[in-house]
Amino acid sequence: MSRAALLVLADGRFPAGGHAHSGGAEPAVAAGRIKDAATLETFCRGRLHTAGLVAAGLAAAAAAGHDPLLLDDAADARTPVPALRQTARRLGRQMMRAARATWPSAALDALATARPRGAHQPVVLGLAARSAGLPPLDAAYAVAYETVSGPATAAVRLLSLDPFDATAVLARLTADLDLIAERGADAARRVADEGVDALPAASAPLLDITAQQHAAWPVRLFAS
Repeated sequence: MSRAALLVLADGRFPAGGHAHSGGAEPAVAAGRIKDAATLETFCRGRLHTAGLVAAGLAAAAAAGHDPLLLDDAADARTPVPALRQTARRLGRQMMRAARATWPSAALDALATARPRGAHQPVVLGLAARSAGLPPLDAAYAVAYETVSGPATAAVRLLSLDPFDATAVLARLTADLDLIAERGADAARRVADEGVDALPAASAPLLDITAQQHAAWPVRLFAS
């Protein structure tokens, strides 16, 4: 196992399609909920402890070898809004393409065949981590970091926010990232005994509502 694979998986240049998505930051900026570094930090912390926690559990469970089809169904159940389900599967398809090119495996091939329209991105990321020889905790870290780095990067473009300030926001969230990754990995360990109900099901109603509204915008900078 090479832990350096985690650096590749979490690198913003990994061609998984995340650069086209703001993680809800674009509608939050439009509504005035993100207007500077302080409000960006509040937004990212809230997203991390809800959507990020759910994603961390799913990714860790996939990396632990649990049935990815069951996990994909569990992800659907935890994503009530059609726009976010479509986004998760779109990102999953792109992640699958990148993962199969980078760490080819029979498990990735099987999931791609079973879910031709795309599996949820955290499930694919977790399976990619497993194919790369990474443990569940690393998968949880990678997906949790992506949950906040995407909005932070988007805010730089949307607000002309100083990139140094955006990076400082991510640095201040490191303790939260540790907590979320560990909670996701712990939930994944309990799946063997408790089933997928052991995985987090935290909700963020405002993110859900604004995601569905954002999908109907005639002009937008980001796909989500």
